[in-house]
Amino acid sequence: MKKKILIITGPTASGKTAVGIRLAQLLNGEIISADSMQVYKYMDIGTAKASSQERSLVKHHMIDEVSPEYPFTAAEFRERCGKYIDEIISRGKLPIVVGGTGLYINSLIKPWDFSGTPPAEDVRAELDELCREKGGEYLYNKLKEADPESAEKIHPNNIKRIMRALEVFMVTGKAKSESDRASMERETEYEPVLIGLNLDRELLYQRINLRIDKMLEEGLLEEVKHLLEMGYSKNLTSMQGLGYKEIVRYLEGEYTLAYAVEILKRDTRRFAKRQLTWFRRYEDIQWYFIDNYEDGEVMIKDTLIHLKEKGLVNK
Repeated sequence: MKKKILIITGPTASGKTAVGIRLAQLLNGEIISADSMQVYKYMDIGTAKASSQERSLVKHHMIDEVSPEYPFTAAEFRERCGKYIDEIISRGKLPIVVGGTGLYINSLIKPWDFSGTPPAEDVRAELDELCREKGGEYLYNKLKEADPESAEKIHPNNIKRIMRALEVFMVTGKAKSESDRASMERETEYEPVLIGLNLDRELLYQRINLRIDKMLEEGLLEEVKHLLEMGYSKNLTSMQGLGYKEIVRYLEGEYTLAYAVEILKRDTRRFAKRQLTWFRRYEDIQWYFIDNYEDGEVMIKDTLIHLKEKGLVNK
């Protein structure tokens, strides 16, 4: 019998945290974060983690799992998340996955086989060297030659995923897209119900801008300074996250503060747009436009009706 889980997703600043907590309170649930930045310790403000007060209302998991230097992957997310799901179900509670990292969500609803091709350090070192010498565009063009189907799905600036797809091809001699199709023949162990939150684009962008202003007021600059003082390199994957790399460039004198904030707001808006493109691919997702509701509790009631129809709750 498949394990029932609720997934709440949507673009950044769409209100996922608040909705997740409210539904967890009503449904006797616990929350598992599906955010690729919230797994890192010491990175609180820039990742918009649930506050300590919010976490006191409902038990949260997959927050502060690892230190910033740790190379956390979607495969590890699925493994750890699976353990939390089992623990939550064993307590007679509902696992509620909340977040906007598409690969993490995919790892639960698509039967991908992450273990098919283990990392090859020598190949990865070779790709790192090529990237340093010839740049990311060169690697992307190599991928388009070797595996055009994967290249079509990967953004040209996403060097990490480009290198992984090339690594699979170089190790196995087969395109990563082939192994992805093969893994789709397997069954996933979960029965997910997906809820997507959205709102008018201009309102969403306003919320993003306001959120970033609030992060600065709450001490984002000091948080980034502290991470650097602790010895965490600006080149770490975690430090390349939105809100961190821009502030590092300000601290190093490359950007003025005003320009760093402008770039951060612009890139966060672009990120939200990519998130929406990703999640709109899901056929079974039920979207809720939060700006259509004057009272958030009305939306929660509508959500509960939907969850009852999907057999997730009995209320």
